[in-house]
Amino acid sequence: MKRIIETDDAPAAVGAYSQATSDGSLVFTAGQIPLTADGELLDDEPIEHQTEQALYNLDAVLDEAGATSADILKVTVFLDDIDDFEAMNEAYANYFGDEPPARSAVEVAALPKGVGVEIEAVASIE
Repeated sequence: MKRIIETDDAPAAVGAYSQATSDGSLVFTAGQIPLTADGELLDDEPIEHQTEQALYNLDAVLDEAGATSADILKVTVFLDDIDDFEAMNEAYANYFGDEPPARSAVEVAALPKGVGVEIEAVASIE
């Protein structure tokens, strides 16, 4: 049965979607952007800082679902400029350490609110 995951420690959903959903064994997060829970948009920050905020938001959503970054199986990173890959990857590598999950990283035409990065994940909570 689907469970809706919501937390005040990450930005609220601004459309017809949930911060995350779970079936009891897997958690699927919505894409997280560099927007603080207080509504501060970090779109003018370097991509490393944007990535760190998106990952912080991801942590908050996963925590509410009963998971941690160690439980993440797959990540998708959306970049508005693939030339930001190396800088994003450095912040990403610091977050995941020696056992990172599977990942796809793609350039897209545009991201919500003009940010440089959006990150979504699938995690196991069994």
